[in-house]
Amino acid sequence: MSLTFAFFPEGAFGPTNNCVGIGNVLRDRGHRVVFIIEESFAGTLESQGFEERLMRLGPAPEVEEAPGQFWKDFVAENAPVFQTSTFEQLTGFVEPTFRALADGSRYVDDRLTEIIEEIDADVIVEDNVIAFPALPASGRPWVRIVSCNPAEVTDPDLPPVFSGLPAGDRSDWAAFWNEYDRVLSPLHREFSEFCTERGAPVLPARSFIHESPYLNIYAYPEEVDYSRAESLGPLWHNLDSTIRSSDEAWQIPAEITGGEGSLIYLSLGSLGSADVGLMQGLIDTLATTPHRSIVSMGPLHDQIELRPGMVGGEFLPQTSILPLVDLVITHGGNNTVVESLHNGRPMIVLPLFWDQHDNAQRIEESGFGARLATYDHGPEDLTAAIERLLGDREMHQRLSAVSRRLKERGGVSAAAGLIEGLAGQVGPRPSTRPTIT
Repeated sequence: MSLTFAFFPEGAFGPTNNCVGIGNVLRDRGHRVVFIIEESFAGTLESQGFEERLMRLGPAPEVEEAPGQFWKDFVAENAPVFQTSTFEQLTGFVEPTFRALADGSRYVDDRLTEIIEEIDADVIVEDNVIAFPALPASGRPWVRIVSCNPAEVTDPDLPPVFSGLPAGDRSDWAAFWNEYDRVLSPLHREFSEFCTERGAPVLPARSFIHESPYLNIYAYPEEVDYSRAESLGPLWHNLDSTIRSSDEAWQIPAEITGGEGSLIYLSLGSLGSADVGLMQGLIDTLATTPHRSIVSMGPLHDQIELRPGMVGGEFLPQTSILPLVDLVITHGGNNTVVESLHNGRPMIVLPLFWDQHDNAQRIEESGFGARLATYDHGPEDLTAAIERLLGDREMHQRLSAVSRRLKERGGVSAAAGLIEGLAGQVGPRPSTRPTIT
C-alpha cells in the first residue's frame, strides 16, 4: 500500500541531504514523498523527483534568494564571533541563532499547519534543532531526526553541547553549563510558553526541541558515540550512518591524476567556505606540501585562488569524492564527519560554530583525526597534522574496519524501514490546537 511521508528539514544542505537519502528509499518502495522546504530551496527537491511544499521563516526579501541564503547572510554577519571561545559563542552566536530560529518557528506556524493538513501525511519526519509546534500539535505521527552531534540530546555523562569540551575531563563542564543557563534560559522559557500556547508540550530542560513520542533517529557511528549515564530508551535508534547515494559520479581530473603525494579533500561547508581569508590561507598552506588537493570552494568561489596541484568548484558531489581521497580537512559538520567515517577517511577538523566544536573534539579523542584551532594554528601545525595522519597505519586499519561495518549496516534503509513501520501504528488524530489572535 502506498503511503505518504512528509520530510521537513532545516533550511540547510546538511539536514536536507540527510532526508533526501531516506526519502529516496521510501520513494523507491512506491511511497509518495513530499518535502516541506523554504522558498529559497524551491525546485531543488523537485528536480530530484520529490513533491515540494513551500514556506517561509520570515517576510519575503526584496530580491530573489539563493537556497539557504538567509543562513549564509546570518553567518556572514556573525563571522567575527567564530574566532572567540565556545564560552563566548554562547552569547555571540548560539543565543542569537536560537532566537532567529524561534522567530522563524513563530512566523511559519500557521502556514505549517496548513501544509500538514493539505499533505495529509501518514508520517511527518523532521530534521531541525528547534521545535515547530505545528508538528506535535497536529496529532499525526512524527519522527525526529538528530543530524547534529548527539550531545544535543543531553546526559549527565556527556560534555555540554556546543562546548567542545573533552569527555574525559569534567573540570569545565559545570562552568559551561552555568553560562549556558545564564544566556539561554530566558529565551528557553519564552519559547516553551509559545509552544504550549500553540498546543505542543512544554520543552525539555536545556533543549529547544521536543523528543518525539513515536520515533527518534540519529546517525553517529558507535565508534565515536558517547557512553551515556541514562539510556535513551526504546523510541531512540542510532543507525550509525545514513549516507545518501544520490550525488552524481565524479572522477579525479586529469591534471591531478597520478601526481605525487596523497589526495586531500578540503571542505568547510557552504557557510564556512564563505570566509575567504581562512580558505585562502589553508589553500596556500596545502600548496607547500607534496600532496594534491580537491577544494570545495563554496558560494564565493570566484574570490578564491587555487594553486598548482589543485582542482575545485563551487559545489562538489562530496559523497562521490570521499571514497577517492586519503584525508579530509573539514569544519566538522555532522554530515561530513559521518560521511568521512563511512568511507574510512581520517580528518583534520577546524571547527567554526555550533556542534562543530563537539565533533572536532570527538574525532580527536577517539583517535580518528586531529582537532586544530581554526584561527590560531600555524601552517606548520597543519602540515604536521597532515603527515602524522597520513602515516598512521594503525589508525587507517581501525578506520577501514569502521567503514566496512557502516557499509554493511545499511543505515539509510534501516531508517526508511523504521519510518515506514511507524505508519499505520498510530492513526492521525484531530488537532485541538488553539489559534493565536
